Amino acid sequence: MLLAAIPATAFGAFLLPLLLQRFGRGAAALAATAVIGSCLMLVTQLAPAVLAGNTLLAHLPWLPAYGLNLSLRMDGLGLLFALLICGIGLLVVLYAFYYLSDSDRLGRFYSILLLFMAAMLGVVLSENLLLLLVFWEITSLSSFLLVAYNSDKYESRIGARMALAVTGGGGLALLAGILLLGHIAGSYELSLILAAGAQIRAHTLYAPMLILVLLGAFTKSAQFPFHFWLPNAMSAPTPVSAYLHSATMVKAGVFLLARLHPALGSTDLWFWLVSGTGALTLVYSASIALFRHDVKGLLAYSTISHLGLITLLFGLDTRLSIVAGVFHIINHAIFKASLFMAAGVIDHECGTRDMRRVNGMFRRMPITASLAIIAAGSMAGVPLLNGFLSKEMFFGETVGHPQFESLSWLLPVVATIAGMLAVAYSLRFVHDVFFNGEPIDLPRQPHEPPRWMRAPIELLVLLCLLVGVLPEWTVAPLLDAAAAAALQAPLPAFELALWHGFNKPLAMSLLALAGGVLIYALRGPLFAWQEQLPRMHPRTAFERAYRLLAASARTAVATVDNGSLQRYCALLFAFVLVLATWAFFSGPEATIRLAAQPAGEAAYIALFALLLGSIGATLLYRQRLLAVILVGVVGLVVALIFVRLSAPDLALTQLAVETGTIVLMLLVLYYLPTGKAPRSSASRLVRDLLLAIFAGGGLMLVSLRMLATPFETISGFYLQESVPGGGGTNVVNVILVDFRGFDTLGEITVLAIVALASHALLDRLTMTAPRLDADGRPWSEEAHPLFLSMLMRPLLPLTLTVSVYIFLRGHNVPGGGFVAGLITSVALMVQYLANGNAFAQPRLPLNAAGLLSLGLLLVSGVGMASWLFGRPFLTSAHGHFQLPLIGEIELASAMIFDLGVYLVVVTVVVTVLSGLGQLSARAHNQPVAN
Repeated sequence: MLLAAIPATAFGAFLLPLLLQRFGRGAAALAATAVIGSCLMLVTQLAPAVLAGNTLLAHLPWLPAYGLNLSLRMDGLGLLFALLICGIGLLVVLYAFYYLSDSDRLGRFYSILLLFMAAMLGVVLSENLLLLLVFWEITSLSSFLLVAYNSDKYESRIGARMALAVTGGGGLALLAGILLLGHIAGSYELSLILAAGAQIRAHTLYAPMLILVLLGAFTKSAQFPFHFWLPNAMSAPTPVSAYLHSATMVKAGVFLLARLHPALGSTDLWFWLVSGTGALTLVYSASIALFRHDVKGLLAYSTISHLGLITLLFGLDTRLSIVAGVFHIINHAIFKASLFMAAGVIDHECGTRDMRRVNGMFRRMPITASLAIIAAGSMAGVPLLNGFLSKEMFFGETVGHPQFESLSWLLPVVATIAGMLAVAYSLRFVHDVFFNGEPIDLPRQPHEPPRWMRAPIELLVLLCLLVGVLPEWTVAPLLDAAAAAALQAPLPAFELALWHGFNKPLAMSLLALAGGVLIYALRGPLFAWQEQLPRMHPRTAFERAYRLLAASARTAVATVDNGSLQRYCALLFAFVLVLATWAFFSGPEATIRLAAQPAGEAAYIALFALLLGSIGATLLYRQRLLAVILVGVVGLVVALIFVRLSAPDLALTQLAVETGTIVLMLLVLYYLPTGKAPRSSASRLVRDLLLAIFAGGGLMLVSLRMLATPFETISGFYLQESVPGGGGTNVVNVILVDFRGFDTLGEITVLAIVALASHALLDRLTMTAPRLDADGRPWSEEAHPLFLSMLMRPLLPLTLTVSVYIFLRGHNVPGGGFVAGLITSVALMVQYLANGNAFAQPRLPLNAAGLLSLGLLLVSGVGMASWLFGRPFLTSAHGHFQLPLIGEIELASAMIFDLGVYLVVVTVVVTVLSGLGQLSARAHNQPVAN
């Protein structure tokens, strides 16, 4: 339960700072601190068991048929990342309180940050890979909101859009890869996948699956060539940058590599793809970082380079390289968070991050400068700091790697060059910002930040020193547990120590330090050479590609969506024709036989009426009123066919739907010009005729083929289980509210969306409604027959009584909430026809959203209530109860479900009626109901 409580607490309380921000900045910060502190406390309570070598699991079935379960896992690797996410998150909250101003809406910021943290906790604690993917996408969306937090700035908008496009595209690739991985392994549960490594690597789909998974990891961790989004995300507030670069988001990709390594690693394809991408990213980004003038830009490219180093270590695919990769994840999180916070202090106090202007800060803020220098030394791999230890392990793994027998020198050379560049850009950060003369035209006079704003940096720098000097006492237990979880095998022999004697890794470190100093000393010629290179602006290229894609999309939409209903119908039927042709010729061979059925006079009369209505409506479509009447004839005949085939529920529903549809169409005809509809061109008539013949004929052939194919019906199950399982003798209604209740919930949700869309469209029309229609008639010209008006008044309560009767009897005899809602709707529509706005405006004031929400809440609420009794969603309950005076009565929870359906159906129709009434009233300045 404690394991499940970690993400539940984070997701359940992420809105708390937003709700409390009305009480001030302190309340929002306190709420965020409480949420993260609670999660951290839960993590630390589970830590002893995990450090002892146990793997904690929590499992709750969700959609087991699709392999999606709420399964959580905490082993050493999950514990490490959970501690980083919560621990650094707590420091970021404190830092942001002093960094952000009142205009930055601290409550909103903290809420998005907590959502981001919750999603990352979900990623690192997921046992089910589909669940991991859900959290993975939430990290992309929440990081988009954080990067675009200052949305009034163009750089923030484009940076956020770029981050979402790249990581979202990678997420789609990861989705495909995980689906393939689950197909290969036969499960999406991580425990089973890690145990099936040999089976996965031997499968024919291993290569495409691996490439897709790696695309997801590489885009998230900004590996070349997907690296360009991360520097452009620096437009986010500095607390976001510190969190994103150290413990979240970009670490998700390398976490995935570590998590899936036992199942996907140990192949040549893994080695060359992962190590090659990591090595290229490591060197390329380090070289770019050296030439950045923006402090955060330099740190961003250094992050990409260090992520490349970690990726390279996982790609080297030895047991000790995995340990080194996990160790560098820890070290990088510590020194990079402190560096970004120090960069934020510089920006906060100086008003700029340009290293060509920010100079000599050591004299103005000596404490912050000292802290930043130590953190930069850790980034460069200076001895006595934590970065030195993992860098030494990295250098050691590059020496004598078995994959480079003939080129054993290549990998150490690449590693040493990357080390030199890391020293050079770290040295540039230290020298240019804190020394290098006097500042130039700073917007503000710099000084030390507030004491508690500097406290997170001090704590992180202290960790850099403690881990660097006393690794066995500080980080060793956590590293052992995390590395063992990543390996899923016994740990190799290694020693965390400052001194291993004179060896090749030490020589590479000394050479890297000396070479880095030399590179920085030659910065003048190097900067001059760099200025001559062609300019590469990934943001500009992305914007051009984005605009081209958007323009293409607009062109495609304009071509298809031109406002012509005839074209829409033509495209629809053309698609149906293609689909029917494919279905007919791809189906199993079958002989179509039309069995002779005895038909009486009534059948021939019905067929004649059906043909008369269909052909008449087609030929006389320009005479709108006559066409509507003929369409009504078709609907009435269909209802009679249902009666003939002993389907009273369908007949009653069809009759109510047909009546309501005809009445609504008559209402709409009032707003159309009188006379005939405009005549279509000959070419369009020929096109429509051919489409109608081929589409209709094709569907007929498909229907005949389907009827000729042997099939098994499940009607016997419904007939047998209707009373004992659903508590009703009306099988149709029991299917709708019980057996297929989820389908009904989806259908009424669509109806609710249609109602809201109709309300929005009609409300927009009322703003521009003309006083005269297309024929010059005034809108106020409403001639309502007195006899019809008088006749309908007593019929309304009678119809409503029938509606209630149909509603209450529907579980055992024909009826139910849907039909009752239709009957009520027809009664209201006829009243509107008889009385116009005089009926609609005083009697139909409507809060459509509220009623629709109430209906959907009743349906879903009674479904969720079944969870309290350990039953699946939408399981109904029924029983017989003895009531005083009345006697025994049967009650079923499906009645509440039916009531929700009733509310939605009635609200849909009333929404349209109210909108039409307001359209007419506003057109001639009549008062309308609110």
